[in-house]
Amino acid sequence: MTTDKRIVTVCGATGNQGGGVARAILADPEGEFAVRALTRRPDSDAAKELERLGAEVVRADADDPESLGPAFEGAYGAFLVTSYWAHGTAEAEKEQAANLARAAGHAGVQHAIWSTLEDTRACIPVDDPRMPTLQGTYKVPHFDAKAEADAFFQDAAVPTTFLRATFYWENLLGSFVLRRDAEGTLVLNLPMGDKRLAGIAVADIGHVARAILHRGTDLIAATVSIAGEHLRVADMAAEMTEKLGETVAYRPLTPDEFRAQDMPGADESGNMFQFYADCEERFTGARDLTAVRALYPGLQNFATWLNGHREELAAAFPGR
Repeated sequence: MTTDKRIVTVCGATGNQGGGVARAILADPEGEFAVRALTRRPDSDAAKELERLGAEVVRADADDPESLGPAFEGAYGAFLVTSYWAHGTAEAEKEQAANLARAAGHAGVQHAIWSTLEDTRACIPVDDPRMPTLQGTYKVPHFDAKAEADAFFQDAAVPTTFLRATFYWENLLGSFVLRRDAEGTLVLNLPMGDKRLAGIAVADIGHVARAILHRGTDLIAATVSIAGEHLRVADMAAEMTEKLGETVAYRPLTPDEFRAQDMPGADESGNMFQFYADCEERFTGARDLTAVRALYPGLQNFATWLNGHREELAAAFPGR
């Protein structure tokens, strides 16, 4: 890439978080940063769209360390994210993170943003019988592995901001959390009881990351925990009922009932929601919405996100 702008290497640029970061930077053509978009499939439609928007698209894979060196060469900054659900194991997650940390450190990246999460075992220890232990030593492997991987960036001396996101509202666009029952009623059946769920729009993760890069060095070594709103799932259902013009019912399952569902990752997702519920004050308390909005004033609450996605929701769940 030949440019006077400072290059930001964006991992997973055709995925949720990386795509949001790439688009947030590319949406500011007069800004100080240029995007080097990393993807395993540079020939994909998503990659070609990023190229059309002005990104340099580079093939790279966090599972292939040799591909990462050129991807980080000459970059000022980086947005680093792993793809847990592509492999489903904590050890593979940590290996990807270690590869990214080594590549960023070797290239001399001056400001990395590592997309990480809390270690759930600080709230629910491994020997706590409230929820099953998974993969030997984890309660919520995709959380706990990312938290363990934080040390890789410190060990590699990478100047890093640790960005902790949360549940994507975009999950509502799939049958993972929202579905029609036999009578045709849209149902939310998350195991949250009356506890608040911290949620965020994927695009806003990108805007916050861009703001962190613009802030410069004062957020290096800081942990920035973000959300768009904390609200009870019953209130989410009521908001959806109003915006969609049809009833959305909240029928919470117990964590054990959720884990017993016949779907991939039900045990881990059930543990995640139980962590959100059992550790609600700790998790939401770490996400100061006023502070997040100070970083990105356009931060969406749930109602705002719904307004922009009503047609997508209607298309995802036809048959009212």
